[in-house]
Amino acid sequence: MEVAEEIKRQRRAKKMMLWFSLISLVMGFAGWTSAYIVSSKRKDWIAEIDLPFSFWISTAVILISSITFYIARRRLQREDYKAAASLLGLTALLGLTFVYLQFTGFSAMIANGYYFTGPTSSIKISYIFLIAFVHLIHLFAGLIVLAVVFYKTFKQRYAPTAILGFELGETFWHFLGLLWLYLVLFMHFVK
Repeated sequence: MEVAEEIKRQRRAKKMMLWFSLISLVMGFAGWTSAYIVSSKRKDWIAEIDLPFSFWISTAVILISSITFYIARRRLQREDYKAAASLLGLTALLGLTFVYLQFTGFSAMIANGYYFTGPTSSIKISYIFLIAFVHLIHLFAGLIVLAVVFYKTFKQRYAPTAILGFELGETFWHFLGLLWLYLVLFMHFVK
């Protein structure tokens, strides 16, 4: 009995550590979005800038990747390791597509004369670049986590009742998708 209780305590502790980390990320992005709102009152704020279309496509891509990650967990729980690994591979491909689309969006902004810094930059554009880029850095961390989860799934290191690492990776991935959805909607609607 004591071993089972210890395993439960460790699971709760690891999940709580993840949630504390996610809350700290929320606080960081809340700070940047709050600064965005405060800065929108400046006289040099450019309100009529639209987000690049690739940011909207990337939003759909990252949300679809959350679905494939979820389905992968369902397959893993049925011990269908091959399907779970394939779905995780698809999730990774969608994650890389998200990265590509983000850089396409950055390139479109630059092509339209909007720069992160310099004499032709604006505070709004700087915030858009900053917020999107910081999210992208966290997505790279998510891709690393996804690679570990894929490897362990491929090597059948998870059991249907022992998938804590998988669940933690999935929670982080879903968080990144929801965070991006919030950010893109925020930057679209807060002019």
